[in-house]
Amino acid sequence: MVYQASDKRYEHMAYKRCGHSGLKLSKIALGLWHNFGGVDQYENMQRLIQTAFDRGITHFDLANNYGPPPGSAEIHFGQMLANELKPYRDELIISTKAGFKMWDGPYGDWGSRKYLISSLDQSLKRMNLDYVDIFYHHRPDPETPIEETMQTLDHIVRQGKALYVGISNYGPEDTLHAVRILRDLGTPCLIHQHSYSMLNRGVENGLLDTLGELQVGGIAFCPLAQGLLTNKYLKGIPEDSRASKSHGFLQQDLITDEVIGKVNALNDIAKERGQSLAQMALSWVLRHEIMAAVLIGASKVSQVEDCVACLETLHFSQEELTNIDGILS
Repeated sequence: MVYQASDKRYEHMAYKRCGHSGLKLSKIALGLWHNFGGVDQYENMQRLIQTAFDRGITHFDLANNYGPPPGSAEIHFGQMLANELKPYRDELIISTKAGFKMWDGPYGDWGSRKYLISSLDQSLKRMNLDYVDIFYHHRPDPETPIEETMQTLDHIVRQGKALYVGISNYGPEDTLHAVRILRDLGTPCLIHQHSYSMLNRGVENGLLDTLGELQVGGIAFCPLAQGLLTNKYLKGIPEDSRASKSHGFLQQDLITDEVIGKVNALNDIAKERGQSLAQMALSWVLRHEIMAAVLIGASKVSQVEDCVACLETLHFSQEELTNIDGILS
């Protein structure tokens, strides 16, 4: 059966202007970091993408190395673009990145002009696209001059291979430097992607303030802490969970009694708010004015639907925020 998107898809989603730009992003974006690789079922990928778009999620986030194996997530998304999503290309925000190791040798990693341009060309071929909407440098390079990396991002936009550029995993000082260089070149930095959740608050030590001052939009990955901030781990580690897999970043030794105690206490507050724990965790990240969106991962359609429902309750009372801080401290 030919996929036809729901004609009510824009009724479910809220959209927010990203930083100082004309681009509005869906407040919930779908990341293809997990569950879209060669080890996963293609039919499930289709269901996840279609459900996301039917719920108004227009932003789909990839990187050159997403899989496993690296590149396979882009290949699979490219197949869906060619089949199900082709009529809707102009309604989509497609982002990809380069900055982690993608191939052997000195030119397949980090932030050189050689690597970034080659990697993006490969990504466009895998997805059968002429351009992506957002291209990120995935992490700062300690050896390549930041001027070279930012000049390359500017060059990529001028080539028409990306409409906007962003940076990811940059600290406050490097962010300030990168944004100023791009601004001087005439290609503003649209967005900064960083890890941020109730259990990982490192960006509160200056980065969020820096983004606000620079008027650069923020987008958080791992807002559910790899699934820890859901009801999945309240009573142990399920067999089908991310922590039960041999590949991936959430390992069983990270799920300590102390962490589970905090998660259960947060779950009690979520119940009082009429939300699931995942919904509250997403709302908590989105409460910051600078945050344009949160990136969710999903392995089931029900998870996408649950996350989108967080938009129904975004407000927090001061008492709730104080109680949450008390649990997390």
